[in-house]
Amino acid sequence: MTAGASFEDRDAARDAVDTVMEHWLSLRPDLDFTPFAVMIRLARLRGIVEAEVDANLRAHGVRTPDFAALVTLMRIGGEGGVGQHRLADELGLTPGTVSVRIDRLVQTGLAERGPDPTSKRRTLIVPTPAGRDLFERVLPSHLFTEDRLLAALSDGERAQLTDLLRKLLVEFEPRQPATVSRAGLNLAPAHETISKRAAVGLDPAPGLLVRTVEPGSPADHAGLRAGDVLVDACGRDLRSRSRLDAILREYAAQPIELTALRGEGKVVIRLALAAPQESERHKEKDSS
Repeated sequence: MTAGASFEDRDAARDAVDTVMEHWLSLRPDLDFTPFAVMIRLARLRGIVEAEVDANLRAHGVRTPDFAALVTLMRIGGEGGVGQHRLADELGLTPGTVSVRIDRLVQTGLAERGPDPTSKRRTLIVPTPAGRDLFERVLPSHLFTEDRLLAALSDGERAQLTDLLRKLLVEFEPRQPATVSRAGLNLAPAHETISKRAAVGLDPAPGLLVRTVEPGSPADHAGLRAGDVLVDACGRDLRSRSRLDAILREYAAQPIELTALRGEGKVVIRLALAAPQESERHKEKDSS
């Protein structure tokens, strides 16, 4: 909130969670309720958004889970369809759960199972003409509903919110950022690092736990070890793998200075993605 904002502005910016927070802070001033304030807002917004989206889809005669499966099928299936396991991966569901979704699409005439020309054991899920028609009819209304629910945010605020949500979500995805992998590092995200350190009685400092170091990699040459926790790079704190990835890309072949926790101690390590040129290595040997 900016300095000089009027009382009316401050009051208008309050929500129901602010009142809940005030109650908790008066009851337990010894605890930090900042994470709670974020999570309860996300939970309440999710409930509101899901109810609005579901109401719009039901007005078109389709359930939200079925439409999500149909949309994904249209996106990745093409003309030939897609296998059940691929669809499950895209939806983030177990094969059993996605099988139920597929059964509903088939029962309602929105999709059908067909043979996979590359395997006699597998079937492909293909949207029917009715499914394609429903997709084309409903998608514009679905997007309009989502746009309407974000009406309070400007284009810039939407972009900012997108960036923050992406930054948080990517830390829960298993894949390592490309440049981090190129350095030879397999890193646990900060939320896992905190849990693992607390479990063994260490200070639960936010940082990136080194799970493994690839032999012969830049990280190996720099002296990083499994169990190290990276907390700083070039003077910037490391709370996400994406931030380290961005710093490595920013400095390219230049060495970066990393601060890592080893147990309760700290070590400073210089990491460079590119090995020195042959001529430079000879110079180093001559000077030594």
